[in-house]
Amino acid sequence: MLKSNIHERVFAGEKLWAVLIDPDKLPYEEVEDFILMINKSSCDFILVGGSLINHFKFNAYLKKIHEFSTKKVILFPGDNQQLSMHADGLLLLTLISGRNPDLLIGQHVKSAFKIKETGIEVLPCGYLLIESEELTSAIYMSGSLPIPRNKSDLAAATALAGVQLGLQFIYLDTGSGSKLTVENKIIQEVKNNINVPLFVGGGINNQHQLENAWKAGADIAVVGSCIEKDFKKMFDFKKLSSWN
Repeated sequence: MLKSNIHERVFAGEKLWAVLIDPDKLPYEEVEDFILMINKSSCDFILVGGSLINHFKFNAYLKKIHEFSTKKVILFPGDNQQLSMHADGLLLLTLISGRNPDLLIGQHVKSAFKIKETGIEVLPCGYLLIESEELTSAIYMSGSLPIPRNKSDLAAATALAGVQLGLQFIYLDTGSGSKLTVENKIIQEVKNNINVPLFVGGGINNQHQLENAWKAGADIAVVGSCIEKDFKKMFDFKKLSSWN
């Protein structure tokens, strides 16, 4: 089970990282070469999804990724159309930082039977959008306000409420393409108040920022935009042999 594997690794103290693939930004024809490069990288998982995705071959796209990947592939859907059986797990996101009912339960109701039919492993995840320096696609498409960058207590209370509701993962995000990462204080305070694995994404563009997120409390750091622009950059990111 993917869920138990992640939990076991995180609780053993391992720090993980994932490459995020947005099908709108990676041409279908380049998928095989990109995945073969990812296989040689130090990343632990591949996340696939985006805020928009007009990809008419989404299922075929996932099939191709899954066929060539030696890493676990996890869906990171922006809406209920971003589903496929060609993945190892589904981060079933609930936007607990906002007050948009469609992203709290509406999309989930629409996709419930589709998800059941795929037989894919579901990873229930509380998703928190954190204020960035600009309006990112994730913030715009969510139709809700992000948590202010200086309100670490609000982020922690929101994440804790999600865990108390039964969510088994928490994801802090400033959005794809953001120039700012999640503030260390937010990561620290959220991590100090939850007992589930913590994803952190948005604005992580180099090894220093990756390690900074880990040190602040992230269990799984997510890297996307910088690798989309230069595939070889994925080899700049390294896992640490030991963690203090």
